[in-house]
Amino acid sequence: SDAQKTVDIMSTPNAPWTGPTTGPKAAAGKTIIYVSTNQNNGGALGAGNGVKEAAAKIGWTFKLIDGKGSVSGQASAMAQAIASKPDVIVLGGIDAKEQATAVEEAGKQGIVIIGWHSYAHPGAHETLPIFNNITTDPIEVAKSAAAFPCATTKGNVGAVVFTDSNYEIAVRKSNAMADYIKACGNSKVLEIVDTPLAEASTRMPQLTTALLQKYGKAWTHALSINDLTFDFMAPALSAAGIKGDGNPISISAGDGSEVAFQRIRSGEYQAGTVAEPLNLQGWQIVDEANRAINKAKESGFVALPHLFLPSNIKADGGPKNTYDPDNGYRDIYAKIWGK
Repeated sequence: SDAQKTVDIMSTPNAPWTGPTTGPKAAAGKTIIYVSTNQNNGGALGAGNGVKEAAAKIGWTFKLIDGKGSVSGQASAMAQAIASKPDVIVLGGIDAKEQATAVEEAGKQGIVIIGWHSYAHPGAHETLPIFNNITTDPIEVAKSAAAFPCATTKGNVGAVVFTDSNYEIAVRKSNAMADYIKACGNSKVLEIVDTPLAEASTRMPQLTTALLQKYGKAWTHALSINDLTFDFMAPALSAAGIKGDGNPISISAGDGSEVAFQRIRSGEYQAGTVAEPLNLQGWQIVDEANRAINKAKESGFVALPHLFLPSNIKADGGPKNTYDPDNGYRDIYAKIWGK
C-alpha cells in the first residue's frame, strides 16, 4: 500500500512552478561550455539542449564538447574546455570526483563550474569549486522506480538492478532501489549488475541472454539507473521470444529519454521511467551560472521528478516524447534576466 501511494503521488501531474521568480539580470557577453559525459546518453543530451536554448535567450555564446562516454574522453573534453577560457563550464553528467583535478584547475582560473548529475546531491560541492549541482533527489527517484513493481506485484518482485559504479549518483540510486525491493514483501534482488553505460551497446545483449539463462522465470523485473540500459536489452529479449509486455518488465530511475518514452507509449520492453525535466534543468543551469557570475547565492531550487507509465504517458509526455513541464519556466527565467 505504501508503494502504491508513492506511485500515485509521483505519477500525477506536477504542481505549478516552484522555482525562483527573482534574481540578477543577465551578465553580458559570456561564454558557456557544456561538457557532456556522452551525447548518446539521453539525459546528458537533453540537459545540454536546454542549456543551448537558455544561452541563446540570455545572450551568451554556447559550445558543446562531447566526452564520448570514457574517462579519457571526458578528461580530454575538460582540458579542451579549460583551454578555451570560458566564463562557465557545465559538467553534463561528468562525475566531479573522477575529474577532480580538472575541476580544481578550472576553479583556480576563475571559471564558474555548474554540475548536472555530477554528484549525488543538489547544491554546492563540499570540497570542489562547484557552485551548484542540478539534479533531482536521487533517493526519491530510486524509490519511485522501485515502488512501481512492488505495488503491481503486491510484493513479489524478482529484480536485477543495473548500475554503473563510474558514477556516484548511479550507485546511490541502485543501492536505494535494491534496498526498497528487499523491503517489499516477498521480493528478492537476484543480482546487482555493474556495467558501464558507455559500453551498453556491446555488453547488454550478452548480459541479458546470460541473465535469462541464469534466473529464468524468477527474473520478473529489470531496474536500471538509466534508460540507456534498455536501449540494448530489448533486442535480446525479443530474440529470446519474450513479448514486449512480458517479464522481465523494465523500469528506469532516470532520465526520461525520447526512446524510453516511445517504448513506454507502445508498451514494448519498458513499463516506466522516472523522468527529470531535462530542458528545464538546462535553463536552471544557465540561471545558476548567472547568479554565480553576479556573486549572488544559488537559488536552492530542486525540480521534481515524475514517474511516467503507460497510464499517464499521453497526458504528461506530450507529442515530443520528452518531459517538459507546462509551467511557464522559460518566460519566468527570461523575466528574471531582463530578457
